[in-house]
Amino acid sequence: MNLIKTPSNGQALVRWLLVAGLASIGIGALSPVQAHHFADIGQLKPTIFNGVLSGLAHPVLGPDHLLFLLALSLIGLQKRLSWSLGLLAVGLLGSGAGLLWPGMPGAESLVACTLIVEALVLLRRLPSLLLLPAMALHGYVLSGPVFGWSAMPVVAYGTGLFLSQAGLLAMALIALRPLGTRLSSTQLRWLSFALMALGGTWALAGLAA
Repeated sequence: MNLIKTPSNGQALVRWLLVAGLASIGIGALSPVQAHHFADIGQLKPTIFNGVLSGLAHPVLGPDHLLFLLALSLIGLQKRLSWSLGLLAVGLLGSGAGLLWPGMPGAESLVACTLIVEALVLLRRLPSLLLLPAMALHGYVLSGPVFGWSAMPVVAYGTGLFLSQAGLLAMALIALRPLGTRLSSTQLRWLSFALMALGGTWALAGLAA
C-alpha cells in the first residue's frame, strides 16, 4: 500500500510548488523586482481596509516570498510548532526593522539569495538556523512599500501581512509538510537545484534593475 501512495504524495507536493512558482512568476512578470505592492497596482488609498488587503496580498505577489515560505515544508520535517512560530515572529521583527530603518541597499537581491540558502539547508550543506535571518530579511523587504501612509493604515497593513504569512506558513508546515516526507532524495535534490536556479536568476535581475 505504501509503495502505491508514496510516489503520488511526493508528486503532489512537487505539483504544489511548481504551480505556486509558475503562478507567482506570472504575477511578478518574471522578476520579483517587478512584483509591485498591491496598493500600487490597484492605486489604493491609504485606508484601514486597503491596508489589510494590501498586507494579505503582498507575500503572494512576490514569487521569491511565496516560494520561500512554501518551500519551508521541505525543511525541518521533525521541527516542532515552536520553530514555525519562531519563524513568524522573526519575520514580523524584520518588518518592524524595515519601518524603522528602511532603504537597505540590495535588499531585493538578498531576498532572492535566501532561496539559495534555503536550498543548501535542504541539501544539509548549511544549518537550518540560517533560515531565521533569511525570514527576517523577507519581513524587512515586505514592510518597505507602505511608506507615505499614515500610522493606522500601516498598522492595518501589518495585520494583513501577519495573517498572510501565518496562513502560508501554516500551509507549508502543516498541510504540505506531510507530503514532503514522501519525496525521494532525488526529488528533493532536483527541487533544491530549482530553488537555487530561481534564486540566482532573480538576484541577478535585482542587481541589473
